[in-house]
Amino acid sequence: MSEWVVLLRGINVGGINIKMVDLRAALASAGFTNVRTNLATGNVLLQSPLAAAALKAQVESTLAEAFGYRAWVVVLDVPTLRAIVESYPFDAEREGWHPYVVFGNDDSHLTELSALAVELDSDLERIAEGNSVLYWEVRKGNTTDSTFGKATAKAKYKATTTTRNVRTLVKILA
Repeated sequence: MSEWVVLLRGINVGGINIKMVDLRAALASAGFTNVRTNLATGNVLLQSPLAAAALKAQVESTLAEAFGYRAWVVVLDVPTLRAIVESYPFDAEREGWHPYVVFGNDDSHLTELSALAVELDSDLERIAEGNSVLYWEVRKGNTTDSTFGKATAKAKYKATTTTRNVRTLVKILA
């Protein structure tokens, strides 16, 4: 039985509202054990004997059936998430800045987004490649109107990426 982190894309921010108690109940009824949520933005820890790909498919199917939307999730084992957090290349506690990790299921999209690094104003934001993630640091107040923030909001990437603050990821792992 492995412990997994499941990051849901786009709930409780874009019109898809799911109460965490209902999310936990749906996943538990699908056979996952020790289901816990962190914050109300779709961060789940659970246990399952399934491998990552099968787990992803089962969670997405469960969410679609229970909540009536086309779900998209990122699934990571706990050691992988811990390594991602520990590899954050910028100062996660930098005053006045947000530390983010961009997760994705389409490597070509992450590659396209990483190519924006040369266009970014380093006084406003910067990115770095990680192991199947992008690390992003952006000045507070500029997340949605920065070059990278605007790029990740494009419809093309919305179905394949999800972003989490490093501080949130630390809380998930605590």
